[in-house]
Amino acid sequence: MDSWSVVHTSARVKGWHKECCFKRMNGPSSVLPLEDELADSQVQRFGKAQILIAEDDPTLAQDLKYKLESLDYEVAGITHSAEQAVVLAERLRPDLVLMDIQLSGEMDGIQAAEQMRTLRVPIVYVSGFCEGPVLQRAQRTDPYGYILKPYRTDDLRISVEMSLQRHRAEQERERLLQRFHEVLASVKTLTGRLSICCYCKKIRDEAGDWPDVETYVMKHSHASFTHGMCPDCFRRVEKRIEAIEQVDAASGAVVLG
Repeated sequence: MDSWSVVHTSARVKGWHKECCFKRMNGPSSVLPLEDELADSQVQRFGKAQILIAEDDPTLAQDLKYKLESLDYEVAGITHSAEQAVVLAERLRPDLVLMDIQLSGEMDGIQAAEQMRTLRVPIVYVSGFCEGPVLQRAQRTDPYGYILKPYRTDDLRISVEMSLQRHRAEQERERLLQRFHEVLASVKTLTGRLSICCYCKKIRDEAGDWPDVETYVMKHSHASFTHGMCPDCFRRVEKRIEAIEQVDAASGAVVLG
C-alpha cells in the first residue's frame, strides 16, 4: 500500500538540508516485532532507555535505529503503522516513542500519540511538517519534542536526552506528591469542640458513648500513652502514704513495704 512520507528530495552530501518537502514513495513491508510475536524476553527492562520507533520509511527507521544504538539507547521495536505503534506502546511500555506523523494505516502518528497519552509515554515527533494545521494538531498532543526531518545525530541526541530527563523529573515529582498525600491521609487531628464530663473526664464520642480520655484520643489519632506521675500527683500520693503509715504506727500495726 502506498503512503505519503515526509523526506528530503536533495542529496545528502555535506550534512542535512534544512528544508521540508514531500515525495511519493512505495509503502514499506511490515517491520516487526508485532504484538503477537513478542516473547517475554523482549519485554524485559534493561539498563538502557527503551525507545519505540514508529516510521513508515524502512530506510529512515533503520537510520534512527543505528543512531539511537550509537547513542547507547536500546530500540524496543520498530513499526510503520500507527495502530501497531499503539499496540507496541501498550505491550512494551517504552521509555520514549519517536513518532513519524505520516504513517500507514487508518490513523496517523498524531492520532496514535493521542491514544498513547493514557500510557504517559513521552512522545517525540520526527517529521518533515514544519508549519500549518498538521503542526498545530501535533502541538495539541503535548509532545516532549519535535525533530524536523532531515535531522542530524545531535538533533536526535539532544531531543531524546531532554525528553527523558523531563519525564524522569515529572515521575519523581509525582512520586513525591503521592507520598505527600499518603502522609497527609495518615495524619489524624482532633479539632472542634469536645464534650467532656467535668467529673470523670470521659469524652462523648460520635456514637454517643463515653470512653475515657485515653481511649478516645487513641481512636481519633495516632497517639499512644505511657503512664507515670506528674510531680504534683506524686507529692499528693506521697503525703497520703505518709499519713497512712503514721496512723498504722500509732495503732501498733506493722507496715510492710
